[in-house]
Amino acid sequence: MRRLLALLVGLSLAWPVAASPGPGCGAPAEWLESPPLRATATGIATGRLRILAVGSASVTGAGVTSPAAAWPIRLEAMLRERRPDLSLSFEVRGTRGATAADQWRLIEEALRATPVDLVIWQAGMTEAVRGLPIDDMATVIGQGLERLHARGVDAIIMGIQYSRFLRANAEVDPYRDALRMLAAAGHAGFFSRYDIMRAWADAGTVDMERAQRDRRAAEIDKLNDCLARALGAFIRDGVEEARR
Repeated sequence: MRRLLALLVGLSLAWPVAASPGPGCGAPAEWLESPPLRATATGIATGRLRILAVGSASVTGAGVTSPAAAWPIRLEAMLRERRPDLSLSFEVRGTRGATAADQWRLIEEALRATPVDLVIWQAGMTEAVRGLPIDDMATVIGQGLERLHARGVDAIIMGIQYSRFLRANAEVDPYRDALRMLAAAGHAGFFSRYDIMRAWADAGTVDMERAQRDRRAAEIDKLNDCLARALGAFIRDGVEEARR
């Protein structure tokens, strides 16, 4: 299982600004629909937005050719390009193999240091790969989302990534279902990374597992860029919902 974890973690509010096949690199529209992100909309309206991205290895850019290619950094760069007038604070915290409990501690530390409008919580990957108890993960995430909501902080749960190898070697669906239900119950958006990545793989847009060895790093960079674009479209939808 440790070997599986090492392999998978290595694979692992913007509006599209460059040519790509539709919003979010052609991600299906149904996966880019967000609940209202009111704190985010308020932050944008007042000209000051504070975002925190927390997760495991991929938030720090595992497998990319440079730190600037990681999806949180791409998302930040797109936001700054789209809204140069916005005072944007974008913090990234995460470590390889971090569990939901580890990630929540990072969120709490960040919240003690400075106010945050939006938390993007990339969760569940370590638990799914290691086969850790779903109930433990659910308790931490459920309580965490309740506390964020009580503080008026928007939250987006980013689910586990799509991988044929992972699906063949681990029971991923219970974790996917749990994350979706936790987000719904916790007033959070659910960004279904699994379904979006599977759609890209089926369409031939991005498919790391079938990329030639000499193209794999470039494909990982492309995945991170597309994730940033899709997440930007998701956030935009949530902001528009909040303004209605």
